[in-house]
Amino acid sequence: MIASGTKTAGVREGFLPNPKGRLKDQFHEVARFRHLSLRTEESYWDWILRFLKFHRKGGQWIHPRELGPADLSAFLSHLATNRKVAASTQNQALNSLIFLYREVLNLHVAELGAFDRAKRPARLPEVLSKNEVKRVLAVVSPEYRLPLKLLYGTGMRLMELLRLRVKDIDLERNQIIVRGGKGNKDRATMLPESLRIAIEEQLRRAKLLHEQDLKAGVGAVWMPEALARKYPDAARQWGWQWVSPAKGLARDPADGVLRRHHLKEDVLQRTVKAAAAQAGLTKNVTPHTLRHSFATHLLENGYDIRTVQDLLGHKDVTTTQIYTHVMTKPGLGVRSPLDGG
Repeated sequence: MIASGTKTAGVREGFLPNPKGRLKDQFHEVARFRHLSLRTEESYWDWILRFLKFHRKGGQWIHPRELGPADLSAFLSHLATNRKVAASTQNQALNSLIFLYREVLNLHVAELGAFDRAKRPARLPEVLSKNEVKRVLAVVSPEYRLPLKLLYGTGMRLMELLRLRVKDIDLERNQIIVRGGKGNKDRATMLPESLRIAIEEQLRRAKLLHEQDLKAGVGAVWMPEALARKYPDAARQWGWQWVSPAKGLARDPADGVLRRHHLKEDVLQRTVKAAAAQAGLTKNVTPHTLRHSFATHLLENGYDIRTVQDLLGHKDVTTTQIYTHVMTKPGLGVRSPLDGG
């Protein structure tokens, strides 16, 4: 049992959710206060539910306050031993439970720091050659060709691309501003000159769609809570609209408001997978493969690794260095002895 005043835990100082609320309501209250992204919030709650279901006895739920470090360890061991989950998945589960105990229940569990995070094995990223990229993009459905070209041409992550708003496209400076990327950091990347006309056409189509929505009374885009309070009229303004809006309207699960969201990520995931198969590639190609290819091809073209690091938004240059191992000429152009080197 984890309780205040025990040897292993104590009450922490911090934001306190409604003490009369259900655990689920308390969790979501803290998640919003801590500004977790909706995807992270959903993922964390899913892991917390799995943890509680794992320890449910006789159909009875056990409150996490009644579960201690040994119970957390048992669950994490179950994931690794029985479920055979990847190291990154096990670490995500641990992060979720740490958030539950430290942020939601406001308990300081000393033993949490003793959990060894699963080490992710070093894997080389899947990278396409320049010719393979051209083959994939050539067979992509025209309506999705621009988003995939932007992934390869800018190095953005899939969700960074889909969450682009009109105001983040700077046509005058040929820049794209990525807002709230990984680590909630902003950065700038290039706007490919070859895509300028296509982007202008996409913006015209999106604006026409937005004007139609406004006439129908549903032209307000989703806004983060803090911005919605600070700029109450911004949700209907053109600059805040999605660059890649969805075809239809849908009710937001968070507040029930009918609005137009951005293009769904699984649409592009299926599209690029189908295009790779049609192009005859045997590699496992995903939208993220285009980001890997962007970084590798820049390094092959002689660009400085620090420049590539900034464009990708990597916190540590060692993360960017992985691409030096998949370049066409790794090892500074060393030739194989079989080739006469």
